[in-house]
Amino acid sequence: MDRHGTEPRFTAVLAYADGHPVGYAYGNTIEHGDRYWQRACPTPAEKYTERPAVALKEIGVRATLRKTGTARLIHDALLATRNEPYVTLMGNPAAGDGKGHALDKSWGYEDIGQSQPSPASPVLIVMIRATR
Repeated sequence: MDRHGTEPRFTAVLAYADGHPVGYAYGNTIEHGDRYWQRACPTPAEKYTERPAVALKEIGVRATLRKTGTARLIHDALLATRNEPYVTLMGNPAAGDGKGHALDKSWGYEDIGQSQPSPASPVLIVMIRATR
C-alpha cells in the first residue's frame, strides 16, 4: 500500500455498513510503457496500452459479506471515479480454487496474458475490460 499509494492517480474506495468498514478497492493509472505492461506476456494489444488505463490493484470484502454483491458494488464505485477506457487487473488463478478468476470473468474481464511481478510471486493472469 505504501508504494501503490504514491502511484499516479491513486484512488481508493472504502465501504461501510452500520458505521463499520466492510470492504475496499484501490487502483491507479498506468500509461503506455508502464512496468505493469512490460511484465505482461504476451505483450498486450496496443488498443489496451495506447491510452492510460486503470489498474485495479486490490479489492477486499469482509468474509461475512462475500457472495452478497458487496464486492461488485465497491468495484463499480471505484470505476465510477475513473475516466480511463480500460481497467486491468492481475489475479492468481489458483486462489480460492479458481473462484476469484471465475468471478472476474463474470464481471466482464477477459484474459489477455500472464505476469510474474516478482520471482517470489505466483504467475498471475492479466485481465482487462472496458471501464463502463
